[in-house]
Amino acid sequence: MTTSRVLAPEFPDTLQWLNTPSPVKISGLRGKVVLLDFWTSQYIHCQHTKPDLHFLAQKYRNQLSIISIHSPKFPHERELMTVQKAINREGIINPVINDSSRELWKRYHIKSWPSIIFIDQEGYIIGVLKGEGRRQQLDGLISKQLRRAEQKDLPEPLPVKVSLLSEPNTALKFPGRVLATEKCLYISDSGNNRILECSHKGNVLRIFGSKQAGHLDGLGDEASFRNPQGMVQVGDYLYVADAGNHAIRRIQMRMGEVDTVAGNGRQGKLTSQVVADPQIAQLNSPWDLAYHGGNMYIAMAGHHQIWCWQLSLNHLGQYAGTGQEGFKDGVPEHAMFAQPSGLCATKDSLIVADAESSSLRMLRANSGTVATVVGKGLFEYGDQDGPASSAMFQRPMAVCYDAHRKIVWICDTYNNKLKYMQMGSHDITTLDFVGLNEPSGVCILGNKLWVANTNAHEILCLDLTNGTSEKINIRII
Repeated sequence: MTTSRVLAPEFPDTLQWLNTPSPVKISGLRGKVVLLDFWTSQYIHCQHTKPDLHFLAQKYRNQLSIISIHSPKFPHERELMTVQKAINREGIINPVINDSSRELWKRYHIKSWPSIIFIDQEGYIIGVLKGEGRRQQLDGLISKQLRRAEQKDLPEPLPVKVSLLSEPNTALKFPGRVLATEKCLYISDSGNNRILECSHKGNVLRIFGSKQAGHLDGLGDEASFRNPQGMVQVGDYLYVADAGNHAIRRIQMRMGEVDTVAGNGRQGKLTSQVVADPQIAQLNSPWDLAYHGGNMYIAMAGHHQIWCWQLSLNHLGQYAGTGQEGFKDGVPEHAMFAQPSGLCATKDSLIVADAESSSLRMLRANSGTVATVVGKGLFEYGDQDGPASSAMFQRPMAVCYDAHRKIVWICDTYNNKLKYMQMGSHDITTLDFVGLNEPSGVCILGNKLWVANTNAHEILCLDLTNGTSEKINIRII
């Protein structure tokens, strides 16, 4: 932390504000500690800071102001509606600036997300804290500043007006994933913290999770989840990547009992150890699951790794990735990923949607190596079909393998498109499918393709035989 006395620059008048009816001035916050939270939507480390900031806002309700400054990485994140959707998805209730041209990012000399500028009650910058996991440090700094302020005659701060824009009242709220089986349709109703079991027509048969965010095992809606995402069925069990609880949950389909089978509900630290008791494993935002050959593979978005759970031995641990965010192929222990968020298994490989590098990666079973199929790096993205060597995505979040057609379906999430890749040639093609808004989940069953159209709060079904599509009417009876 720096000790130089630098007055925090005022916000430019040209910026767009959200969550407040009028712009906020730093000069109007004299008498309060101010935190400027530089973030970007859906980046996993920014998501991890939000509970810490919410905790501090509640603890220092009248003595602290938090201003969230959305400084985008991807072109899609510059749009005002994208920011609004991210605000509602993350439950942000403080004023937000859309720093679409990264003007404030440059003015405050920010280098990475997340970064928090700490400003004292007189408007001076105390320093910048980079990265997640800063709750305890921020708590101590705020407490220290408040004690110092008791000795000074500081002005009474002006109240900050907050005006929230809510999402429409729909049956689903930011559904993250969808899984179709012969009899049922399973939906990760992520914003409602629950799993829905439906008929293919949308009639809700059973609900797992109480809608209230939490980590509680139990029967049906007596249990609780927190931002559940990827699902996979193995025998009579439905496994769920409970991302917000840093855990893998299992639903016994016959009885509807929910229990925790990996993780303990707390965000874990990086480790290279293989554990014989998965319930004590240090998980970090598991986002998707794939089952193949007796193994459960986990896209561990928070650790930038792929993990493997040998179900027969009950051993769980790192499979590929160093744990450092990056973009590197090679042997699994030296490879690097950037927020892997989607998984699917083919006959002889594992396909990874590596979100932050806008790439498709492949783990080959025969060689054990990681290879990039489409993608060029952490800051290389676009919207380009064609050969894998020139194709480009913008933050793909989900993949599924269509064995009948020998293609991989891809949610090119930030391009609002659904694409597919031929397994032989690796050519990329966009499917003619309009009306997508950050699609984040896809699955195939026969000739029907199911899509979680996340920001539109809906599930879509495309009939591949005739090209028609329909919105599934989710009905809770």
